Amino acid sequence: MKHFNPELIVFDLDGTLVDSVPDIAIAINKMLAALQQVSYTEDQVRQWVGNGAEMLIKRALTGALEPIEEPRNLAQAISLFNQFYSANVCDKSELYLGVIEGLEALKIAGISMACVTNKPERFTLPLLEQLGLKDYFQFIASGDSYPVMKPAPLPLLEAAKFFSADVRQCLMVGDSINDIQAGKRAGFKTAAVPYGYAGKYTLDELEADYTLDRIDQVVGLLNTASMI
Repeated sequence: MKHFNPELIVFDLDGTLVDSVPDIAIAINKMLAALQQVSYTEDQVRQWVGNGAEMLIKRALTGALEPIEEPRNLAQAISLFNQFYSANVCDKSELYLGVIEGLEALKIAGISMACVTNKPERFTLPLLEQLGLKDYFQFIASGDSYPVMKPAPLPLLEAAKFFSADVRQCLMVGDSINDIQAGKRAGFKTAAVPYGYAGKYTLDELEADYTLDRIDQVVGLLNTASMI
């Protein structure tokens, strides 16, 4: 696949552009403390991110990656988490190396860019704004923007439709199985970063078309696809 020149590049947010777990973990543990439940380390919370806020909260309440039953205090926990996370959505979160450089280069090259995340909109937009990323994306879809979220392809297909882009000339960049599966189901090419929140999956198991050590390496796709 030489000379793949994407019309559109869609980026995941958490674990791809920004390490948001420090703030998420603080909010989760404040929630658990308010509920008089055991707290968890930041590394443990890191394994639970990527399937939306509600699943994250279920995992924190049960301590299980795949909760079997819905916790009885789920509604109260969601309310508490929303309160605590809204108050510190970008206190300790940081951009990964190469993010600004990559987005700026793509902007200069005239490549359309979108952000599609499973994070709820109430957290997505403030985080993008405070990190100085919002203006790079003409299209932003959050976990509650549509009836389904990644790994469903719908948000990615809506992004392609917004830009009138051919899905065969679109690229999904992410860190998790949800990102890569969504990209493949939408007919996109896919690229994985090795530093995010892949959970139980290894980089090889994601089976992405490309691997990017840093976001600014995506610029190489504008001229060549020999990145794997």
